[in-house]
Amino acid sequence: MMQKIAIGADHAGFSLKEQLKDWLEKNGHVIHDYGTYSSESADYPDFAHPVALAVEGHEYDLGLLVCGSGNGVAMTANKHQGIRAAICWNEELAALAREHNDANILCLPARFISSEEAIRILDRFLHSSFEGGRHARRVGKIGC
Repeated sequence: MMQKIAIGADHAGFSLKEQLKDWLEKNGHVIHDYGTYSSESADYPDFAHPVALAVEGHEYDLGLLVCGSGNGVAMTANKHQGIRAAICWNEELAALAREHNDANILCLPARFISSEEAIRILDRFLHSSFEGGRHARRVGKIGC
């Protein structure tokens, strides 16, 4: 199923973002790349905020953020109302983030996973969906 995906990364995640961008496009997804556009030093909030705003505003179905650890982009994105950004370093976490937590932004730790692992994680994230039920009650309690 084709989805609209907002993506972004800092310098540490640039190379992986580019590989994932190619994979997404080859698999029929519509993407918007919010940068960075090189491996020169860059500040992760400059890319995480626009991706989160695009998902928060329903311009895009999901978001993908990449930085060295995944922590910086996740912390930044999660400052936005209605954003549930999850750091995932394996496929099972990606599935659970969608199924149980209704995550809408996947955050990947570029320095800790291979591009092959990242593709599998992203694919699992995209092909998982929120189960609702008891999880909906819990997700509903996240907002302040």
